Amino acid sequence: MNTEELFYTMALTRLTNFNYQQALELYRMVGSAQLLYEYRTHIGDVIGDASPRLVESLKNWDEAMKRADYELKYMQEHGIRGLTLHDDDYPQRLTECPDAPLVLYFTGNCNLNESKIISIVGTRHATVYGEDLIRRFVRDLHQQCPKVLIVSGLAYGVDIHAHREALENGYSTVGVLAHGLDQIYPYAHRETAAEMVNHGGLLTEFMTQTNADKPNFVRRNRIVAGMADATIVVESAAKGGGLITAEIAQSYDRSVFAFPGNVNAEFSKGCNNLIRDNGAGLITCADDFIRAMNWKDAALRQQALSDGIERTLFPDLSAEEQLIVGILQDTNDLQLNILSVKSSIPIGRLTAILFQLEMKGVIKPLAGGMYHLLL
Repeated sequence: MNTEELFYTMALTRLTNFNYQQALELYRMVGSAQLLYEYRTHIGDVIGDASPRLVESLKNWDEAMKRADYELKYMQEHGIRGLTLHDDDYPQRLTECPDAPLVLYFTGNCNLNESKIISIVGTRHATVYGEDLIRRFVRDLHQQCPKVLIVSGLAYGVDIHAHREALENGYSTVGVLAHGLDQIYPYAHRETAAEMVNHGGLLTEFMTQTNADKPNFVRRNRIVAGMADATIVVESAAKGGGLITAEIAQSYDRSVFAFPGNVNAEFSKGCNNLIRDNGAGLITCADDFIRAMNWKDAALRQQALSDGIERTLFPDLSAEEQLIVGILQDTNDLQLNILSVKSSIPIGRLTAILFQLEMKGVIKPLAGGMYHLLL
């Protein structure tokens, strides 16, 4: 990392007030933020058609440089890396985008240029259906493609479930933040964020002391879309941030996929509309996605099977427990009395069996006396 170039690039982002395309055009036109600084008083010599407003804005770097100096000191004290467009560790997929950030701030240990990268996005109000989709998708994807980086935005709902399932299955996962690395928003996700630093990382284009203001989430979404090969929308209302990310991914000519849902379900409307309007490919499982992306690797799957990597879905269950699981596999979310009728097990005995299944992480109770199969 060239510290001087990083310093001037950080200052340049302040000068251009986060006008991404203008900053990127200037940077690529001149080839260096440091050169832009050196030509600040006669920028017309290197940019012939520079507007008077641009010429004036590039003259005074003092405040921007003070801010960059403060930020560099904070980064050094807290082990934060700054990545510019010319750094090998900068996400190379992002460099293809017309509004790529000039600087990214990163804390973590993963490869931001992993051979396979996906973004999982969606509503902040994920339902049990959405949580199940994420759990099964990530689990099954890992069995066939063990080297995938999973990216999301650390928000409530789909985002945090994607990160946690990635960690649960041994994937590295990156959270792209809408604020600086001096805070975690939402605060409730701080423990997961800390785990991600050791198994992935946290990434942002925002300096410290930048709050999670609403416009920053939309800006953040372009990084989520741009650094991945594909964006997957799990659940979304008719409008939402996940759909914005999908639209941005489309504009970058990246693959977009969505899980369909019940036509009357509030948080499936966005996905259903995306699929209807040919804005996303329909997937129902990891196999669909792998096939569409041409990531199928029969040899890898066979090796995983021979090594015993593919786990048994329901280990160590009694015959009665297996019976209940089989019933819920056929029809999920059943009430206690219906389960009793279908299994011919008295309710008193059935309650004990359901409790054991809950302790084993196989089912979870829902409101109204319903039971939901998790795996």
